[in-house]
Amino acid sequence: MGTGALSDDALPAVLAIDGGNSKTDVALVAADGTLLASVRGPGVPGVLSLGETLGVLGDAARAAMAAAGRAPAEPGGRIAAHVSACVANADLPEEERQLDEAMRKAGWSDTVHVANDTFAVLRAGLDGPGPHWGVAVTCGAGINCVGVAPDGRIIRYLALGEFTGDWGGGHGLSREILWWAARAEDGRGPQTALREGVCSRLGAASMWDVAVGLHTGKIGWDQALRLTSVLFEAAAAGDEVALDLVRRQASEVCAMAVSAIRRLGLAGQPVPVSLGGGVLTARDPLLTAEITRRFADEAPNATVRIVDIPPVGGAALLGLDHLGAPPAAYARLRAAYLTAAPVGLPPVDIEVPDDARELDRDEQAYQQRRTPPAANRPARRRLGQ
Repeated sequence: MGTGALSDDALPAVLAIDGGNSKTDVALVAADGTLLASVRGPGVPGVLSLGETLGVLGDAARAAMAAAGRAPAEPGGRIAAHVSACVANADLPEEERQLDEAMRKAGWSDTVHVANDTFAVLRAGLDGPGPHWGVAVTCGAGINCVGVAPDGRIIRYLALGEFTGDWGGGHGLSREILWWAARAEDGRGPQTALREGVCSRLGAASMWDVAVGLHTGKIGWDQALRLTSVLFEAAAAGDEVALDLVRRQASEVCAMAVSAIRRLGLAGQPVPVSLGGGVLTARDPLLTAEITRRFADEAPNATVRIVDIPPVGGAALLGLDHLGAPPAAYARLRAAYLTAAPVGLPPVDIEVPDDARELDRDEQAYQQRRTPPAANRPARRRLGQ
């Protein structure tokens, strides 16, 4: 998307980056908040593969320059005055610093700020110029949370997978859906409409065929890891297994946020809570209602908001904060995103590589980063616990 061409001597104010597990969104923004260009590329592996991450981000940034009508930057050339990058898998402050240093060396801008992608969700849910504070939960491919107090104190989670206490998100829910559907078929678990839903979605006659297809590569993990709509459909029809998974996801979202609120000592204040990520911005009525109910019970002073602009918009707002933009710039940028991307868009599909085996390798690499050896995993929690 481009809303205007740049002259040769013009330089965008902000290069905003939302680097996620399954996709990367990049935007170029002018000092007055005009959205100059927005492009999407593949996901980033994070600082564990720093060179690859910089390659993905650089390609997307240059594509945004082309979309804005500006010639691609030469290696080491400036792209914007400031880079505001919010990146998944930059889970530790030292990882943020590593990526920050690497992007400074790349020479794309005069100044750089790198943060975990959850900070983009927090900023996306807060209006106007700063300072900004509150709690954000992102529930996309995985789940994470950050809390910022009015005095600047930060509470964050490792969010490295099951072994750091995390549960849910699109990947986690899809694996649970497969687990319960398989057990329904062979009698180890209760009957559930998830069984028929999974088979229908994946074009298989049985869960046996689904499992064999995943094992042999005939069914790609790209399909199997985006089954949340199957869950929501079954829950809406009253399926108890699906309903319990939806309730559990709501419980996890609230548990992270409420814990952050309490750890920051803000339980008695009207704390703004921003909710983002594809699972939450899909605005499933049952999940949204359950989250609302739980916040009313556990954090009644919280003001909960599902973000209405994408996380890259939050990264861009952080960039405008850094530059001290006027209030009109924030309103202009939000208006551009609200016009281009209506509220309630479904979760973004994971891109499918030409070679299905490449996707399987990517999935295996993701799981190796996020999941401990089987012997060290906690026992699976039963339904209703």
